[in-house]
Amino acid sequence: MVRQIGDLPHALTHGDELEARLAGKRPAVFLDYDGTLTPIVERPEDAVISERMRESVRELAARCPVCVVSGRDRPVVQELMGLDNLIVAGSHGFDIWSPDAGTIEHEASDGTFGELLETVKARLHEVMDPIDGALVEPKKASVAAHYRLVSEAEREKIKQVVDEILAAHPEKLKITPGKMVYEIQPKIDWHKGKAVLYLMDALDLNRDDVIPLYVGDDVTDEDAFRALDGRGLGIFVGRADDPEVGERTTSADFILNTVEEVATFLDSLAR
Repeated sequence: MVRQIGDLPHALTHGDELEARLAGKRPAVFLDYDGTLTPIVERPEDAVISERMRESVRELAARCPVCVVSGRDRPVVQELMGLDNLIVAGSHGFDIWSPDAGTIEHEASDGTFGELLETVKARLHEVMDPIDGALVEPKKASVAAHYRLVSEAEREKIKQVVDEILAAHPEKLKITPGKMVYEIQPKIDWHKGKAVLYLMDALDLNRDDVIPLYVGDDVTDEDAFRALDGRGLGIFVGRADDPEVGERTTSADFILNTVEEVATFLDSLAR
């Protein structure tokens, strides 16, 4: 069900409602990284998980399956988390790894798009490197163009080069908008939602006694909320009055306002 973010019940203050949905089931928890396990920061390299949050995730992962699903590259997420008992789906679910199975192959993981992404990266660098505050972030299965620190006057240049790249490769590339970032990806029918559903099957979690929970804050997390609609629970992280949220609608079921509330919620699941 799609609704306004401001209409979502709070996952902590509506605990009875949430507990009723979880009753008699084992949770399988899927977590975004940026904006969920760490606050949104000006530069991606500054998004370092707190010890309190790391311990909350560690405790929960000892009790139920926990997967971090991130747009970042998988090895980067693993290094940032510093935990060896997590499933990690990096690059928006293109690159999946579990402690038991190692790398998990799927229909979109053959990686035949590397040369095209190198071309994209080179063109973005050409235009964005002279722009103060602009950042090109190459990843295994995408290239991100960050403009959070770019002046309003210069942001149009970044939009123009992104549009130019997409127009040059309309059958091969797509754009995934995020918070102050354009993510240019191969035009493959694969996203965080498909990754979550694939993992549910691959890890034998697609059972009546398991309920998946997805916690995330970004536009890309909506794919996962939609995938679990009617099957699990989606929890949006953020505030309805945040200018970056604006008039967005969501397929999530509950809301948590801050990263600190996410840690409190994970602690409650671990008990």
